[in-house]
Amino acid sequence: MHTPHDPYVRVRGAREHNLQNVDVDIPRDVLVVFTGVSGSGKSSLAFGTVYAEAQRRYFESVAPYARRLIHQVGAPKVGEITGLPPAVSLQQRRAAPTSRSSVGTVTNLSNSLRMLFSRAGDYPAGAERLDSDAFSPNTAAGACPECHGLGRVHRTREELLVPDPSLSVRDGAIAAWPGAWQGKNLRDILDALGYDVDRPWRELPAEQREWILFTDEQPVVTVHPVRDADRIQRPYQGTYMSAHRYVMKTFSDSKSATLRAKAERFLSSAPCPACGGSRLRPEALAVTFAGRTIAELAALPLTDLAGHLVADGETARVLTDDLRSRIAPVLELGLGYLSLDRATPTLSAGELQRLRLATQLRSGLFGVVYVLDEPSAGLHPADTEALLTVLERLKAAGNSVFVVEHHLDVVRGADWLVDVGPLAGEHGGRVLHSGPVAELASVEESATARYLFDRSPVPVREVRTPSGQLKVGPVSRHNLRAVTAEFPLGVLTAVTGVSGSGKSTLIGEITEDLAGVGRLVSVDQRPIGRTPRSNLATYTGLFDVVRKEFAATEEARRRGFGVGRFSFNVSGGRCETCQGEGFVSVELLFLPSTYAPCPDCGGARYNPETLEVTYRGRNIAQVLDLTVESAAEFFADTPPVARSLRTLLDVGLGYLHLGQPATELSGGEAQRIKLASELQRGRRGHTLYLLDEPTTGLHPADVDVLMRQLHGLVDTGHTVIVVEHDMSVVAGADWVIDLGPGGGDKGGRIVAAGPPAEVARAEGSSTAAYLARALG
Repeated sequence: MHTPHDPYVRVRGAREHNLQNVDVDIPRDVLVVFTGVSGSGKSSLAFGTVYAEAQRRYFESVAPYARRLIHQVGAPKVGEITGLPPAVSLQQRRAAPTSRSSVGTVTNLSNSLRMLFSRAGDYPAGAERLDSDAFSPNTAAGACPECHGLGRVHRTREELLVPDPSLSVRDGAIAAWPGAWQGKNLRDILDALGYDVDRPWRELPAEQREWILFTDEQPVVTVHPVRDADRIQRPYQGTYMSAHRYVMKTFSDSKSATLRAKAERFLSSAPCPACGGSRLRPEALAVTFAGRTIAELAALPLTDLAGHLVADGETARVLTDDLRSRIAPVLELGLGYLSLDRATPTLSAGELQRLRLATQLRSGLFGVVYVLDEPSAGLHPADTEALLTVLERLKAAGNSVFVVEHHLDVVRGADWLVDVGPLAGEHGGRVLHSGPVAELASVEESATARYLFDRSPVPVREVRTPSGQLKVGPVSRHNLRAVTAEFPLGVLTAVTGVSGSGKSTLIGEITEDLAGVGRLVSVDQRPIGRTPRSNLATYTGLFDVVRKEFAATEEARRRGFGVGRFSFNVSGGRCETCQGEGFVSVELLFLPSTYAPCPDCGGARYNPETLEVTYRGRNIAQVLDLTVESAAEFFADTPPVARSLRTLLDVGLGYLHLGQPATELSGGEAQRIKLASELQRGRRGHTLYLLDEPTTGLHPADVDVLMRQLHGLVDTGHTVIVVEHDMSVVAGADWVIDLGPGGGDKGGRIVAAGPPAEVARAEGSSTAAYLARALG
């Protein structure tokens, strides 16, 4: 019997993605961790079912406008869920980053700091009080008028616009101008205006060069094009646009990222001379607190900022106490090295999620379910303990905390464990255990149990002998001060250290120009595409081969269908309603836009005629729906496809569907797809592989699969460098470079370097104790 105060969220008949009609009871008001190998269905249960249903009920309760959209967004595939409170989701999805979004805006700390300056700042004699808006670079009242609150100005110079002054205008001296017809048009207009377009640029008088490149005038003239024998070209009215004007217009207005990037090559960026890069008006910068401007305080690491908030007077004391109490949870989560003005796009997904988590701690909500996606991602073991304290505080405030997690220390700290599996894709999707953590030990088929209760140390590997050294540095960037590092070649090196110690900055300095690198392959966690158009098959090049196979079938030849017919990116074979995306974007006024399956093709992406052509009994949409594992059997005798699929299986991605949109892939999955694409290329000569936290989002069983691949690369003579927090991976490396000892200003030094056993004994290293534990 369900009482109104049922202490459980009861899920019945969940069939989202690969869930196999799952029934599970999950207690409320406790810390619940969902575990299972990658692709087992744990996120489908926590996010795709529980959170999605809570969100749908919220839609139901709001305006009719939103209710109309519900049937479009679709309810999760589940029989029923009872006992479900409202839910807040903290996922690792990156929103589209903008340069105006910062740590201060994400956490709302900027608002409190602006209020402090507005109400309790020291104003110059006779100056009137400013509204808090006047201290924001993102408002018209506060933004520096010169750079519009961006802090940098983009300028262009003659040597950028004309890289080779020995060329004439006709031969393309003005590199910044567009190519093709538009560029020819501008050259013809210049000719018609009476300028000599055949003289080398450097021989033109200075005032002519200045006018051609920088004038804001836009004269209109009649152009008589030079007649080609085979084309009749009539005179036309042409409008002149200087190179500077064209570049600035393209850079600020163009919707095309490629065109903007091209324009940016002709611009130099410098701190704004008016505000010195502080982004604010002079009136706002004249106000100080504790002897500093708001821009100076926003540039301090949060640990230092908290120390500067000392106040006299009642108003100031109330405001500084409030600000300090808001900074406290951010410090607790190990993010004290960040400053308020640090731009959001420069943060890792894990840092961003922990900032949102810190904000929730202050929100005072209770009685809600927080659904978190791997909050330990990118965390050093030392910071994971602080994370558990924060999750406990959310729970103590009267909330339920549901966490999808692979980190074994977080799993051990849970009150309740839901283990999904046993394997990935269609071999998973069952709940193997829902109960206290200790009881998982008796579940034979659980991959999680094997790692959770096995305390045996990492088997000691024979440390390889390096084939040479790669010297990096001295590096002075961010918090690194003239740091020089030596990376051994031909071995596996792990770079460790707490969040913010400078690891990514250091490996970011490794380029192909350094002696000893050879070919450089950097495999990061950035998405492989930003829309559902990009997917696993298109990114790996696998889809080209599959389309050729379809075009070669008898039926396709009879209908005159070429390879292009089987692409969902061009018109012809695709469904025109969704333009081959399989989804239509549903815009919600007060929420992020969502994707819903196309009402015409139902997500198949193709029109009915294209789907009538089959290859071995399956149409193109059904082939895209195969998992990598099933596709490997289906294409076993098609060598180019089989090779691609084999490498995807080798990095543990057998559970993904070939047509799985890039928007649904985690950062770790995107990184492993890139690695697989690399592995399938024929490798010649020495390659250096750089990986930034390759084990993020991986179950320990999948980490083993990935590490076998990386060790295999080293065994064939390549060099692998990983930034890593997983101590089992670090323990299996040949060499460790540990940065720290802390984050931000307290880091940025090499604390220890050497084989794992040596670093595990290093004094003053935050990593040593955890590495020693892994080595047993």
